[in-house]
Amino acid sequence: MCAEHRPPARASRQAGVTLVELIVFIVIVGIAVAGILMVMTTTTQRSADPMIRQQAQLIAESYLEEVLLKPVLDPSSGTNRICPAPETSRGAYDNVCDYYNLTNTGAIDQLGNPISGLDRYSVSVTVVPSPANPTAPVSLHTLSNDYVNNLIRVMRVEVAVTPEDSPSLTVRLAGYRTNYNCNATGNAGCLALLP
Repeated sequence: MCAEHRPPARASRQAGVTLVELIVFIVIVGIAVAGILMVMTTTTQRSADPMIRQQAQLIAESYLEEVLLKPVLDPSSGTNRICPAPETSRGAYDNVCDYYNLTNTGAIDQLGNPISGLDRYSVSVTVVPSPANPTAPVSLHTLSNDYVNNLIRVMRVEVAVTPEDSPSLTVRLAGYRTNYNCNATGNAGCLALLP
């Protein structure tokens, strides 16, 4: 009889990973985790920035709206002039030029009262043309000032709000206030800026 034929024995292999594969895996996972942690750290550190920027934006919009709602001509001046001496308090401001070079540390409402919780913002307002720069060029589309004929038709107002803790987040808004009373030479509202 013949002996039973058996196939040659193969070397048995264990399932698993080599040391090199394990080290490569650990390095890749370590790099991925480090990247995720860096993103989380940066996000956490900057999480207040959008709120600070939004608050600065809202403060700037509030100031700009307040200024642009005022008339160009001073209604309390006996001669109804443009840019006479400003009133003594912000609650009494009655024309655009009164806001020239206004600076507040902390947001303040239009009556001069500090706004709670917004004391860490500084606000500055500039108006052009102004008594300090009476012939500064300002134009809005086809509307411009004619300083030779004392036609002040348009004024540019800029509000800058800077958070005390984040000066790089300064928000600047600009708007234009037109003088509806000055369309042509001889109109009653066409007056020169006061020196």
